[in-house]
Parts: sequence; C-alpha cells; structure tokens
Amino acid sequence: MVRTIGILGAGRVGSAIARTALKAGYAVHISGSGPAAGIQLIVDIVTPGAVAMAAAEVAASADLVILAVPLHKYRTVEPATLAGKIVIDTMNYWQPIDGDQHEFTADARSSSEVVGDFFVGARLVKTLNHIGYHDLETDARPAGDPGRHGLALAGDAESAAVVAEVINRFGFDPVYAGPLEAGADFEPGSPIFGGRHTAAELVTELGLAEAA
Repeated sequence: MVRTIGILGAGRVGSAIARTALKAGYAVHISGSGPAAGIQLIVDIVTPGAVAMAAAEVAASADLVILAVPLHKYRTVEPATLAGKIVIDTMNYWQPIDGDQHEFTADARSSSEVVGDFFVGARLVKTLNHIGYHDLETDARPAGDPGRHGLALAGDAESAAVVAEVINRFGFDPVYAGPLEAGADFEPGSPIFGGRHTAAELVTELGLAEAA
C-alpha cells in the first residue's frame, strides 16, 4: 500500500502533484535540484504539509516516486536510488518546447522507454503527463461523479495497478493503456494529450474498446 509519495521536482508540475497528493491523504516528500534547505521556504508556502528533502532521501523514504523534473534534467537523478521502486514518469518530449534532443528524435520509442533505459531496475509507469498541471487540482472529482475525468497510464500490469489506485485517490478514473510502450498514445501530438477526457472517451481514443 502506498502511504508516502516522493516527488522529484518542485516546479509547477511537482508542486501541483504534491498538493493533490496531500489532499488525497498521502504523506509527501519533495526535492528540488539541490539541498532541501534550498527549497524549504518555497515548499512551506506552495505545498504546506509536504516535507522537503534531498533527492536521494525522497527516493529512499517513499513507497512510490514521481519524476516531475524537466526532461532534459532526468539524468541528474541517480538511477540507483530508484532501482526496485515504482516510478511515475510525468515527463514528455515535446520538440517545440524541448528543442531537438537527439536521444529522443533518433529513437522511435516513447520517451518513457528511452528514460527507462537510464533507470535500470525502476518500475516505470507513464501517467499524469497528458493533463495540464493547472487542471490536476481543479478537475479532481470523487469516484462516481458524472463529471470525473480519466487519466491514461502505461507500464507493467502489476506496477500500473498500484499507480491506478493512486490516480483514483487523486480524483481521476485510471485507464490502463497497456505496457510502457503504449504511453506513446498519449504523448504530445496525440489526440489525448492536453485534452480533458472521461474514462470512456479515453478507452475509445486508445482503441481499448475494439481490443476488448
């Protein structure tokens, strides 16, 4: 059972996720790019209730880790600290924003598969990447609410099941798209990315209805 969520990245995305997780009842540990003292004041103001830590401490203390750093900085995270952990990858490669990054443009796979090669031993699940950080808090709804939106996730089935419960507690209906490579279906450039979809709409967009 996930009780403590660790967030690597204290920017807008990481902070929005931290507030959402706190509201859902999770303990939250969060790190920036340096020592905990460097973000303590920001955390106290922006995400009250979260605990600022160094990245290695966040990874070690959390039941589940969320990668919310800018994509070009993912290699600043020590891979050994995430080995054996379930890790949510919220990052996207978006060429108009990120520029021409050869490791992604030269690889036909999803960005999460490329990132996964670096984090050997981590159990990556791609989600929280196709919704705007500002919508994460405003769109959250209790289970059964007719206005509830869905969030797609991709990864191995066992890890995805754990993440699905977190997504549910965050206030969204989780929709399992398949293994990690299925994350390409909700990356930038897809019909899903940036939209606000119900779970049923995601099932249709992902072609899961036909598969069933």
